[in-house]
Amino acid sequence: MAAITDLYRYPIKGLSPESLATMTLSAAQGLHLDRDYALALGTTAFDPEAPGPLDKGYFLMLRNNEALAALRTRFDSETHCLTIAQADRPPFSADLSTPEGRAATEAFFAAYLGTGTRGHPRVVWAEGHKFTDASVLSPVMMRAISVINLASVQALEAATGQALDPLRFRGNIHLDGLEPWAELDWVDRPVQIGVVRFRGLARTPRCAAVNVNPMTAERDANLPKAIRQHFGHVDLGVYLEVLEDGAVRVGDAVTV
Repeated sequence: MAAITDLYRYPIKGLSPESLATMTLSAAQGLHLDRDYALALGTTAFDPEAPGPLDKGYFLMLRNNEALAALRTRFDSETHCLTIAQADRPPFSADLSTPEGRAATEAFFAAYLGTGTRGHPRVVWAEGHKFTDASVLSPVMMRAISVINLASVQALEAATGQALDPLRFRGNIHLDGLEPWAELDWVDRPVQIGVVRFRGLARTPRCAAVNVNPMTAERDANLPKAIRQHFGHVDLGVYLEVLEDGAVRVGDAVTV
């Protein structure tokens, strides 16, 4: 039986995941606090009063800034406090709900990444907006949930001879018990996970961000090339649209 093994959300685009036992979903908003914040490059124009979808290249993210993976970050949804841990350095902490906290966070990343921020970076947020990779496609895709089939990851491991942490793929829901690549056939099909109904929206094409090892912050693979070479496409995972409000939990079964 296919079932959920892990649930994650990413409060700040490009930074650490938050592991969840229960994930509350909304048809109107998708997953609360998933990619609600981002760190815009110094060259990026973003108006929080009139937020428009922007390609992920306008923000700090693993495809271009692999050093982000060396940071262990935690975001407190109640206090809006971001805590950043680095090896051999005192932890950094700031309240992203205040101008002072955002300014301190921007200074931290400017110092940490140097010219990689292309000027002074900005902490950005806008009411009802999410900085998901698929946000440029449509509002529905902006709110989509990213699902990873662990059997597909294992098939890629077998093909490459390399152990792969599924967190490379930065999905919200990890599933076990499926056939490899079964998720790629879910587009335009109804999917039920636990008590929540979804619809398959699109396969998830993979970019160079997945080449970064989330534990070592090293680029130690070329996975888009490997997927194409061994399987004839560049996709791993699927985006789902949430059709009704509800919660999913680790252990919930999947029906397609």
